[in-house]
Amino acid sequence: MLPEKRTLLLGEADQVIGTDIGELQKNIPPRFLRRAIRRAETLGLNAKDGYDALDQLMQQGIDILANDWKPTNKEIISPSPEDPMNNPKILIDPEERLREIARIQAALVARRRRRLAILMVKLAFFVGLPTFLAGWYYYQIATPMYETHSEFVIQKADPAAASTGLSGLLSGTALATSQDSIVVQGYLTSREAMQRLDKDLGFRRHFSAPEIDVLQRLAPDASDEASYDLYTNKVIVGFDPSEGILRMSVIAASAEASQLFANSLVGYAEERVDKISQRAREDHMQGAKENYDDSETALFKAQQRLVELQQARGVLSSDVEFTSQMAIINSMDLDLENKKLEREEILSNPRPNPTRIELNQAEIDRLQSRIGILRAQLTDNSTTSTSLAKIAGELRFAETEVGTRQLLLQQSVAQVETARMEANRQVRYLAMGVTPVAPDVPTLPRAFENTALAFIIFAGLYLLVSLTVSILREQVSV
Repeated sequence: MLPEKRTLLLGEADQVIGTDIGELQKNIPPRFLRRAIRRAETLGLNAKDGYDALDQLMQQGIDILANDWKPTNKEIISPSPEDPMNNPKILIDPEERLREIARIQAALVARRRRRLAILMVKLAFFVGLPTFLAGWYYYQIATPMYETHSEFVIQKADPAAASTGLSGLLSGTALATSQDSIVVQGYLTSREAMQRLDKDLGFRRHFSAPEIDVLQRLAPDASDEASYDLYTNKVIVGFDPSEGILRMSVIAASAEASQLFANSLVGYAEERVDKISQRAREDHMQGAKENYDDSETALFKAQQRLVELQQARGVLSSDVEFTSQMAIINSMDLDLENKKLEREEILSNPRPNPTRIELNQAEIDRLQSRIGILRAQLTDNSTTSTSLAKIAGELRFAETEVGTRQLLLQQSVAQVETARMEANRQVRYLAMGVTPVAPDVPTLPRAFENTALAFIIFAGLYLLVSLTVSILREQVSV
């Protein structure tokens, strides 16, 4: 079709129907409009948009649409070369022009209806059908499930006043037991808890019952991994760090089983809480008890050594023995001095009696000899006896050791008491906030909510895929 004729048709049709030619122009693919803009810029033409660029190029004798695009709805009728319509100076008959415009409008309406019908079929197939199947499953096939809720918190036995420093600031808050709560949460959602629950109450057997629908049923010969995946879906444990509360939801095919599973898991959690602080308590008490036992044994040995030394030396107390020995020596020294005075009195007579002098001298010699022996016993050692000084030193050393061991024993007793108090402060216990109570009606599945969610998901997927395909198609066709 000649450019002049195309421009003439577009211009005259625009005078008649206005917006219909705008609709016709909208059917031109965007790639031709972009191509027209680039060609107009190359030629130095000032085009407002793609349509303006297309019109200006046609006026220059350049037809961007001639080789690559052909109207499918007969928007423009190309006359034969013999048709006088080829002559741009000849006007089109008004009736024929109205018929062509009506034909173009009908083609546009048919195209819109066809595209709308295709869109509805796609939506019905990719969104409506999956949503219907999901709703049919949730309303008709899904096995009703019962959900039991419970709440509990991990607490410490020590009061806030017993702690000092940073621990005193954190005690009484959720941060003081957050680590223990996280450990309990991890244990309740672990394979260990699942295996113990299966061993005690038959978790796998319960969910392998034929009454449960196929999608929720666990195969009788299912692996541990499949059983654990089901366990994580049916046992949900959440931790609130701001309040320090553990919230647990247990789902089962019957209300009784749900409550029984929940009570068992709470019992498992209590045991694990006890084990968390048991090691710390045992370490505190074990060290203190060992120290006490060692101190007690050392004291017993020191006392036994002191007794054996007293028995071997025949001395009960070195101080008493020394005092007694010195008393005897002092008494004999006093007697010796008296005898010497008596000798001086005898010698002071003009004619002293020799017999009395000899007797007095003999007594003096005996006293001196005895005093010398007694004094020698205090410090000198011999093959037959041990000096009292050595015995006193041995006894004093043994008594000092006994006193030291007694002091250490008293300190160990204080350490045992301190360790016992510290162990009591390390105790953790589980306090129930909400006791597991079985529901009287099924709580799952939530058919309406799940169906609406399925619709939103399928609609979003369809929209995402449609936009992706449209973008790729546009990029490839440029």
